[in-house]
Amino acid sequence: MSTARNNEPAIWARLVEAPSGEMEPSAARYFLGLDFSGYDRGCMNELSEKAREGTLTDEERDELESFNHVSHSLALLQSKARKCLKTAGLNG
Repeated sequence: MSTARNNEPAIWARLVEAPSGEMEPSAARYFLGLDFSGYDRGCMNELSEKAREGTLTDEERDELESFNHVSHSLALLQSKARKCLKTAGLNG
């Protein structure tokens, strides 16, 4: 099996899908309501700036990678949620 099919966002996407392949509207609305806190956004911005400057420590690089994984997972889930609600004729 390809590594791309087993990255964190892909695994999460399979996990939240119903057996029919569709996300429940209530789950879709929940995922669309998720967002990072101001604290987490500040951390991501600070780490991103340090990455651009080339001054990240190994620990900070791991932390930024974790934020990136979660961010990509959330984006994928929210995309699926929007599609689910559009298909169902519901608004998010």
